[in-house]
Amino acid sequence: MKALWNLLRRPSVRWSMLSLLSMGFIGGIIFWGGFNTAMEATNTLEFCTSCHEMRDTVFAEYKQTIHYSNRTGVRAICSDCHVPKDWTHKMARKAKASFEVWGKLVGSIDTPEKFEAKRMTLATHEWERMKDSNSRECRNCHNFDSMSPTIQRSSVYRKHMEAKAAGKSCVDCHKGIAHQLPKEYRDPDE
Repeated sequence: MKALWNLLRRPSVRWSMLSLLSMGFIGGIIFWGGFNTAMEATNTLEFCTSCHEMRDTVFAEYKQTIHYSNRTGVRAICSDCHVPKDWTHKMARKAKASFEVWGKLVGSIDTPEKFEAKRMTLATHEWERMKDSNSRECRNCHNFDSMSPTIQRSSVYRKHMEAKAAGKSCVDCHKGIAHQLPKEYRDPDE
């Protein structure tokens, strides 16, 4: 009985290490679950439109597009276009997005007028990000190889195949597909 009491009172190094590893493992699962849940919560439409800058400007514009309402009933939400799916790129994007939140906190885009004054800068940053990733988020739903010559109009299909052959990114031709173009925007092809 005394040996059992000593074991319970003062566990061996082996049992201490096992306890430490078990607690670390369980703690890691809890941390990762909480972290992942928080990350996914910031990818919801409700989160993205919780501030008036988004709700009253770009969200209102987006609601008028085919990405919001279409014959198939498939709806793309903010994170479908603005947040990569894979973990590494998602974390990098979330880190950059924290600077956008900073803009809201310090008041640089907290009114419609301030937002419109920065729209070209904000759009340019997003277009550059999309160009650098070869429109990775667009290609989650749209893929040149899946485009049908019998369903698309022939002129549209031809343009898509020309864009594919030229190595163009979706954003090269489709700026303003979900949001208004900035007043200062000039199409380089015009």
